[in-house]
Amino acid sequence: MQEKTYLKWYNKVGYGSGDIAGNVVYAFLSSFVMIYLTNTVGLHPGVVGTLIAASKLFDGVTDIFFGAMIDKTKSRLGKARPWMLYGYIGCAVTLAAIFAIPADLGKTAQYAWFFIAYTLLNAVFYTANNIAYSALTALVTKNSKERVQMGSCRFIFAFGTSLLIQSITIWVVAACGGGAGGWRMAAIIYALVGLLVNTISALSVKELSEDELNEGVEEQGPEEKYGLAAAVKLLASNRFYLMICVVYILQQVYGAMLNMGIYYMTYVLRNENLYGVFSWAINIPLIAALVLTPALVARWKGMYKLNLRGYMLGTLGRALVVAAGYLGSVPLMLLFTGIAAFGQGPWQGDMNAVIASCSEYTYLKTGKRVDGTMYSCTSLGVKLGGGLGTAIAGWMLAASGFDKNLAVQPESCMQMLYFMYLWIPLIITLVITLVLSRMNVEDANAKLKEQRKAQEEDIYWIR
Repeated sequence: MQEKTYLKWYNKVGYGSGDIAGNVVYAFLSSFVMIYLTNTVGLHPGVVGTLIAASKLFDGVTDIFFGAMIDKTKSRLGKARPWMLYGYIGCAVTLAAIFAIPADLGKTAQYAWFFIAYTLLNAVFYTANNIAYSALTALVTKNSKERVQMGSCRFIFAFGTSLLIQSITIWVVAACGGGAGGWRMAAIIYALVGLLVNTISALSVKELSEDELNEGVEEQGPEEKYGLAAAVKLLASNRFYLMICVVYILQQVYGAMLNMGIYYMTYVLRNENLYGVFSWAINIPLIAALVLTPALVARWKGMYKLNLRGYMLGTLGRALVVAAGYLGSVPLMLLFTGIAAFGQGPWQGDMNAVIASCSEYTYLKTGKRVDGTMYSCTSLGVKLGGGLGTAIAGWMLAASGFDKNLAVQPESCMQMLYFMYLWIPLIITLVITLVLSRMNVEDANAKLKEQRKAQEEDIYWIR
């Protein structure tokens, strides 16, 4: 029986465009905040890394808190869209603030300025916006194919925006006058673009009613009300949620290491403009894989095999990048970077659909809907992983003897850059592959449904 469809093509495109807004924040911040703070503001990378790590202490609580708040929200716009809309206003303001640290402040005040703005952006505003945006996948359609299509569309925009941000930002900063003023103006431009696109995205879809969401799903009994503590227990009892959190965090650490490419290109390859070229080598294959993902999911009758085999290819690609890096061959590094990115693409495209299946897993086992809370793993992963990755990068730079005033860095720094840009991504990709080998939530849901059907048949025959 063919699944009911809920969305037109323009709903999927409109929804997907929301990741333009998310990535003018995330891609800009993760790719350039460290080099802005060290080379323009003059802050110490180790101290910056410590402040970022300290900021993460607030994130785990706020992710689950906002997820639970979304689940409890009832408004004319639905559960998630109000948080998506209003959360981004704070994102825009705090993004501009991070890249507008006054030069005449003392160093302690500059560190405090950065810490406050960075924490507000990540722990409050980005959290509310991103969890709400991700949760829409489960709230605007019940069709599994449409959810995969939404995810693919979303991440096409995400990686396209990342590619653009990483390719043009150095030029944008220079065009805006360079220095601190150039970074500030670039941040303001990106914030305004994000605010506009986020609004369009939120208004391009409509959430289903509770009756529509529950239609066709066997009753589990009256839904019990639950608080934040109960929500945490529900998430902790779902092994697939925990796996996705681990994968998401590792992915963001992986991305943070690749973002250290700006240092690798500048000091190892001696050409900072190669950073944009490598961004193309990463993002174009990712986008190509995302375009193919819905068809591949249909061909392989599910997401599990596709995700696992894709990451096996990605691991092979990253191993070859390491070899090419030590050979000093930029063309081979670019080729194998593209192969690795192509293999990692399907998981990016169907990840939201996998999370929706995880939410269904909890519902089938407990009878409780935790759609918003379940999607806390997206924001949790982005912030913890991205923040931890940036913090680790700062600590490693400081430990390696990096000096922004030196055109040629000491050998200890050069070796550290090799380790950060080549080896850490390979190790992370291998670990993710191992985790994905255990993440067959589709099969688990099918077994739960079969068990329930068998129980109902037993009851019928007893009667």
